[in-house]
Amino acid sequence: MKKLRWAMDSGGFWELDLSTPMTLNGQARPVPGDPLPLGLSRGSRLSRFQQIDFFQRFMAMPFVPSFAANRGLLLQRVLSLPIAENWSAMLLGQLNVQRFVSSLRKNKTKQLPDSSWLQSIRRNFIQKSFYALGFCSELFLTPDDTLIISLDAYGDEKFPHHNLTMEAAWPGLFVDGNGSYWDVPFSLALDHASTNLDSGASYHLFFNNCAGSPKQYEGQHSDELPPPAALLPGFTAKGVVSLKKNIDLWRSEASMLKMVQPYDIFLSNPHISASWILGAVFSAYLGENSMKRQQSCSLRGLKDFDLRAQVANCAVSVDSFATASLTAQHGNFQRLFLDLTRVHTSFDFPSGSKLLSGITSVACSLYNSQVPNVEALQAICPRASLSFQQQIIGPFSFRVDSEIAIDLKKDWYLSVKNPVFAIEHALQVLWSAKAVAWYSPMQREFMVELRFFET
Repeated sequence: MKKLRWAMDSGGFWELDLSTPMTLNGQARPVPGDPLPLGLSRGSRLSRFQQIDFFQRFMAMPFVPSFAANRGLLLQRVLSLPIAENWSAMLLGQLNVQRFVSSLRKNKTKQLPDSSWLQSIRRNFIQKSFYALGFCSELFLTPDDTLIISLDAYGDEKFPHHNLTMEAAWPGLFVDGNGSYWDVPFSLALDHASTNLDSGASYHLFFNNCAGSPKQYEGQHSDELPPPAALLPGFTAKGVVSLKKNIDLWRSEASMLKMVQPYDIFLSNPHISASWILGAVFSAYLGENSMKRQQSCSLRGLKDFDLRAQVANCAVSVDSFATASLTAQHGNFQRLFLDLTRVHTSFDFPSGSKLLSGITSVACSLYNSQVPNVEALQAICPRASLSFQQQIIGPFSFRVDSEIAIDLKKDWYLSVKNPVFAIEHALQVLWSAKAVAWYSPMQREFMVELRFFET
């Protein structure tokens, strides 16, 4: 259920779709936040259909496994249907092994005769409830433009140096910051963004419309929670402008081993680098989502510095955000043992207005010789994340990604939140590709994925 990407490689602050075995296409959208995340920011990676097709063709895997807590073990296989030189289609089939085996055991306890037992197995194999089917069609319009159509998504890229994504889903699956899944009866989203650059200015436009009452995904939590305001019926529009700067603090000038290809060409240069992003977000809401959002935006006991206007069921707001990150790598990833150690940490400030409110409140308290408000101190604390990767042997490396929660109301101010553990297998012959098997203890999810050109 995690991105498993370095924040620097995904643009720093944008929340990308999360990987999850809960859907056939292997993705779930983050719930749009205030002001961020936007809610539909695609990462540059292969679709789930293409990943499974690659596993079957080049890694001799007849089925690709995944696991979800409330679904059990899942096996997936793809059938590729080449239509023309520039047009292909794929069918993805999925078998729920846990439900299938449970049904067989249930019938076995009835002590049926051998003939009836065989008939029971045949009936289970043709039972629709154990299967899921997906369809994806990919058409190369030009060398730079691709049209992708699936059961619940439409996307194309027809603007140079831009990414355009349209998605209509019924129902749509979203995941909030607590890891809870939500089904929205209908959602329509459009995302238009300038392509990510190493440094410089960029912009991002996002439009989203939700209809129907969102429901918590069955089996996730026993307690009924109120749905996030962003998923209530209504229309949302966001515009973001940002400025990014990358700085190399140190980069190794030592020569690499001759005649030895790195396991991953993008992980072959030891360095220490830093990055920062500053940006502004304009948001507009129309419908029920604007009413609920207005009630939950202000911090208790703090002066409000956000620019916001509310009229009936319409609201507009302007806010800012910032993020800073540091990446350090040791080793060239060429030798057989312990030739790669990589650490990445980031600190995000998703709302400049809340940060300013907290700083002002703390400054006033200190000036008046008073104890600062805990809410004010909490508002100053960033959202932190930490990633660590270590080569084990050859192309295999261990990796853990985790958020670092800062909660000043608890005895221990720092805690690990939603860690994800992964084993990566670098595919050396492809220069920069890897097979990733990851597990999320919080979500109780397991998945095998294929990634290209990601560090």
